[in-house]
Amino acid sequence: MPSFDWKAVQKHILIHYRWVFVVLFLLPLSALYDIYFYVRSWLIFRVNSAPRQHGRRLQHVQRQVKAWHDSGQQQHMCTARPGWQTISFRQAKYKQIYTNISINMIDILELDTQKQTVWCEPLVTMGQLTATLVELGWTVPVVPEMDDLTIGGLVMGSGIETSSHKAGLFQHSCVSFELVLADGSAVTCSETENAELFYSVPWSYGTLGFLTAVEIKIVPAKRFVRLEYRPCNSPAQLLQEFSDATKREDGNQFVEAICFTRETAVVMVGNMVDSAEPGKVNCIGRWHMPWFFKHVESFLSSGTAVEYLPIRDYYHRHTRSIFWEIQDIIPFGNNVVFRWLLGWLVPPKVSLLKLTQSQAIKELYENNHFIQDMLVPLDRLGPALDCFHQEVQIYPIWLCPFLLPSRPGMLQSVGDEDRFYVDIGTYGVPHVADFKPVETTRRVEKFVRENNGFQMLYADSYLTREEFRQMFDHKLYDKLRQQLPETTKAFPEVYDKVNRNARI
Repeated sequence: MPSFDWKAVQKHILIHYRWVFVVLFLLPLSALYDIYFYVRSWLIFRVNSAPRQHGRRLQHVQRQVKAWHDSGQQQHMCTARPGWQTISFRQAKYKQIYTNISINMIDILELDTQKQTVWCEPLVTMGQLTATLVELGWTVPVVPEMDDLTIGGLVMGSGIETSSHKAGLFQHSCVSFELVLADGSAVTCSETENAELFYSVPWSYGTLGFLTAVEIKIVPAKRFVRLEYRPCNSPAQLLQEFSDATKREDGNQFVEAICFTRETAVVMVGNMVDSAEPGKVNCIGRWHMPWFFKHVESFLSSGTAVEYLPIRDYYHRHTRSIFWEIQDIIPFGNNVVFRWLLGWLVPPKVSLLKLTQSQAIKELYENNHFIQDMLVPLDRLGPALDCFHQEVQIYPIWLCPFLLPSRPGMLQSVGDEDRFYVDIGTYGVPHVADFKPVETTRRVEKFVRENNGFQMLYADSYLTREEFRQMFDHKLYDKLRQQLPETTKAFPEVYDKVNRNARI
């Protein structure tokens, strides 16, 4: 008589009924955390205590770095922030062996409406920032969609949003950075002060110093975003509509597209406005509203339409559904009954999802999930979509255009001139018969590299060191690592923190 496989039963329950744990435990915990965090942020900003606390926090970081120096420098340094708190699916192995430096910097420091900038600490989130600024009539030029993305992650890694075809990536809206270097000194860098360091910080992943504050441009915010939905029924129509919307010089503050199949997509074009047409306001961010991507899909059958979204609803339209990943976590989450009863608790925190992952869930994602953002030149979008369709056949696909300006740093466009690129965001379960995580990702990486593109490094990267250096320009970065005191002893290279072998 065959023995009962209890482990297999556990695995089945964890994979197919994980939603029970998510709904009963993670959703309430996530909601309580958000309430605490936003109330705290609101109070701190209004009593203006953050600037005073920042000075003490900065000195605390400096003391830790100097203590590392005095201890004999046996290991590299990294931030002490646990890997499960990041938005990335993976956790960093190196945090278990490197010297961890505590950087508890979570506040908005100063809003200067005359200079039109805002000073923030690195762990300020996008949700926190827009909640503060929009209420005061301001916003930042580039607001990456997910609430929990941090300013530090967007600077040291990458950040993109539907205004990026006008404003560039998140890093291109930053005016200056404050860092603690490997020798414990605190420096500020900008285009006019320590310029080479300023240009080298983005995409450096904390390998030049510890980011302690960021100064960001602000622009006036209006009440609504007038959003036009333009359905497309062929790849050719999508490419034409998307390219024309991106390159239009006047208007079109926001551009994105969602591909629902190889043949169908919806291009969205938006502009900030102060008033809305009667009956056309859609508060898509309310707890009981449909997931945004499902709402967008409805225009494939209903045709071109215009709506007005409150500006914060627009900014964080993909947050509740984690783009479309939540449908694999809570399959019935878009059901009208669930939305009305428990929608106010959604989404679960990605950090809590990671923290409570079982080994079975990790293995499931490892072997059956593909999460990548690849940045390719706009004129190579057609072949890129062909590549993704051939390799993974994951839909929806998110398309977000951006302007890559000609300036020093890790990202260099072909011909060293301003050029339009597009982020191809693919998140989900592949629908091809021969999906193999390593081999498939390697083929996609090869296509992107050969087409002068880039890979966002929060996701799995299987590039070799040589391929990584081929994709990203290291000239200025290498120069800074050699010039800045103790840097090569204090920090590894970017590759050693982002390649697949460095993550679990």
